Amino acid sequence: MARERTARTYAAKLRAPFAMLGVRTDGVAVTGIEYLTGDDLPEAPRDRIAARAVREIERYLDDPAFRFTVPIAPGGTPFQRGVWEAIRAIPLAESRTYGEIARSVHSAARAVGQACGANRIALIIPCHRVVGSAGALGGFMNAERGDPLAIKRWLLAHEGYRFGA
Repeated sequence: MARERTARTYAAKLRAPFAMLGVRTDGVAVTGIEYLTGDDLPEAPRDRIAARAVREIERYLDDPAFRFTVPIAPGGTPFQRGVWEAIRAIPLAESRTYGEIARSVHSAARAVGQACGANRIALIIPCHRVVGSAGALGGFMNAERGDPLAIKRWLLAHEGYRFGA
């Protein structure tokens, strides 16, 4: 029971147009941003990093060209971190396929998809910009419920991505 409570503890929660966002920090950096269910309620930031993350997310929601500067600590393996850096390099309003990212990190598309699924810092590491071949949206968030592709569509549209272009 204590483990469940710890697993659901956030340094802040804020409502976005597409979902409630849960922010995790270690007091020095953001360690997670998660899409939560609609029944979650907002929670004020508990530390200065969470407050900064909330301010920056709000700025991104107002202006998709805003660049995040809050420190992050994504964890992950060296391979995952390499994939996440390649994803962070995708320009606003653009996408890359899993295959394109795979070629840039000298790996396979499936491994890139798994690294995307392991991304714990949504938005700041914009896995929503990674799409399937021929422009298919592909998977998103390893979600088992809800409509994660609706979130991906919202984020891409917010950033000015031209579907089918």
